[in-house]
Amino acid sequence: MEEKIEQLLGLLTLEEKIGMIHGAGLFRTAGVERLDIPPLRFSDGPMGVRGEYPDDQWQYIGDGTDLVTYLPCGSALASTWNRELVRQVGTVLGEEARGRGKDVILAPGINIKRHPLCGRNFEYMSEDPYLTGELAVQMVQGIQSRDVAACVKHFAANNQETDRLWVDTQVDRRTLEEIYFPAFRAAVEKGGVFALMGAYNRLNGEHCCTSRQLLDGVLRKQWGYDGLIVSDWGGVHDTGLAAESALDVEMDVTYDFDGHYLAKPLLEKVRAGELSEGSVDRKVRNILRLMLRLKMIGPGKESRKTGAYNTPEHQKITLETARESVILLKNENKRLPLDSGKIRSLAVIGGNAIATHAFGGGSSEIKALYEITPLMGIKKHLGGNVTVRYAPGYAEPQLGGRPEISWQATSTQAGQLRPQEPVATPEQIARAVAVAKECDAVIFVGGLNHDYDTEGLDRQDMVLPYGQDQLIEALLEARPDTVVVLMAGSPVEMPWLDRAGAVVWSYYAGMEGGTALAEVLFGAVDPSGRLAETMLKTAGQCPLTAREGSVAYTEGVMVGYRHYNRQQTDVQFPFGHGLSYTEFAYENLSVIGREVSLTVKNVGHRPGQEVVQLYISGPEMQQLRGFEKVFLQPGEGKTVTFLLTKEDFSAFDTEKETFLPVAGTYEIQLGASSRDIRLRHEVEIPAFLG
Repeated sequence: MEEKIEQLLGLLTLEEKIGMIHGAGLFRTAGVERLDIPPLRFSDGPMGVRGEYPDDQWQYIGDGTDLVTYLPCGSALASTWNRELVRQVGTVLGEEARGRGKDVILAPGINIKRHPLCGRNFEYMSEDPYLTGELAVQMVQGIQSRDVAACVKHFAANNQETDRLWVDTQVDRRTLEEIYFPAFRAAVEKGGVFALMGAYNRLNGEHCCTSRQLLDGVLRKQWGYDGLIVSDWGGVHDTGLAAESALDVEMDVTYDFDGHYLAKPLLEKVRAGELSEGSVDRKVRNILRLMLRLKMIGPGKESRKTGAYNTPEHQKITLETARESVILLKNENKRLPLDSGKIRSLAVIGGNAIATHAFGGGSSEIKALYEITPLMGIKKHLGGNVTVRYAPGYAEPQLGGRPEISWQATSTQAGQLRPQEPVATPEQIARAVAVAKECDAVIFVGGLNHDYDTEGLDRQDMVLPYGQDQLIEALLEARPDTVVVLMAGSPVEMPWLDRAGAVVWSYYAGMEGGTALAEVLFGAVDPSGRLAETMLKTAGQCPLTAREGSVAYTEGVMVGYRHYNRQQTDVQFPFGHGLSYTEFAYENLSVIGREVSLTVKNVGHRPGQEVVQLYISGPEMQQLRGFEKVFLQPGEGKTVTFLLTKEDFSAFDTEKETFLPVAGTYEIQLGASSRDIRLRHEVEIPAFLG
């Protein structure tokens, strides 16, 4: 491979090489036709292959051939806690990207959820680096099995949308190594990811897309990464810094492709002797290496996979993932599942019952082949023997339309504003309550949409928009048996929670989300989703927030449940939480050497899946260090085994610049959430490590 790279490099002119390292279209670089080197074609994003744009205009082509499978968002994927399922989703995404003629799919997003108000949290997986890393590896390998490069993003410490191009995140070395780097490192070292995207923000003074310390020092030298590094679109601000850094390709949202920093300005500086051609060659080598790996060039070109999109198998995997992502948060007196045989009329209240979400959220927007809404899913599931009556109860902006010019044309400019929020009127609430009173059962479906879960804007608080809290209160007053369903990409306040007997949570679960939700509500599917983030009662419980200018990560490694559990914060629902329609017993804990095993038994009356979570609680904090999802028939038990390593008891030593075990007393914890610990075993380090 390296010989082939050097051979091609020697045949390229300086102008041709420059054309390969910057955008020649909104989502492609320039190829070199005389040497049979094609353009490198990119596409967003994490929830499906984005619609097709011409090279020089942020306006969809609109020929109808770019409708694709709409996949569950990153938060929904993480809620499955299912490695194999996430790998299958990656395979779908890779196959659809290849089927659409793409070489690099800009996914997955694996930034840590530092605080609950970040507008892009729905794209990301978790507040926990271990869970994120485990699932990122599966997603990457699934994508790349189809001759498409995964591109993990955004590297690194990219945790807010406020002042997103210029905010300087000040993060100490230990925190980077233990919280914000691990998932990226896992994607590189375990996943073998072919591409990586830099972040918009600055990190300790340097813009991430051109940071010598981050890209050259950490990524190339420490982790030995030889894949492609691409900028976020508009993330480069200086020709010299970009040329001399490990960045390979500069992309932008503007149409002035010759004006990109790595385009004509770089060509002129190389010709003038201000910058070396060697810096260009280093970038081209990495591009050619990627092309060889993807069989875009070279002797394997004829055997490159063709891909496919909108296949029945893709829709099947999307449905199964949506099913496993639904989280049963609360179920007093076994209110759920609903018995469709005892219901003749059903009231469905709330705007998210009919809302579609595929075409929104920023660069993750896609043109879905179809999207099953909750109301459609419920009607589809119940059939004609149940009368389903719908009332919105509140007004919200009509989403799902496709503007003439994409928001992204001005996405790197300041001043994006959230649409004005309408509020539920007394008349709307009264009509919804009247419908609820006349039916045998009531389901409220509310939450957020992509006016709130969106690239470019952080939320101001966790309050449900459109006056939904007042509507829910009125429904619970009139019908205490109302089932509350929330669809969102980020946690929300639930001031009415004490009065709600049943609460179900669904992240944006893709084109079959409504089908999966209905199946869970009526018991055709046992809920097996678990929270991959802590749900707070109010945003004020999080000591962190987004700021303009500079943000100091003074909390260090105490992010998410690490902080809340240590401080015994009265959270709404803890990390790892999720209920089932059956019950599970944890028994027979055994710790022999470094092997930890236990028996998990289904002691209920129906099949179900349990997520067994292993935490290590030490002198400083509690950390997730293992998990397994287990399917069990009623009465069935299975042995679950974990193998611990010294890394499970280690912290990053900034003086020795490596991870080292920390001596002390630790507790090995097995449970159903970070606060629902069923079995415990105490060990001493270093004795336990032998």
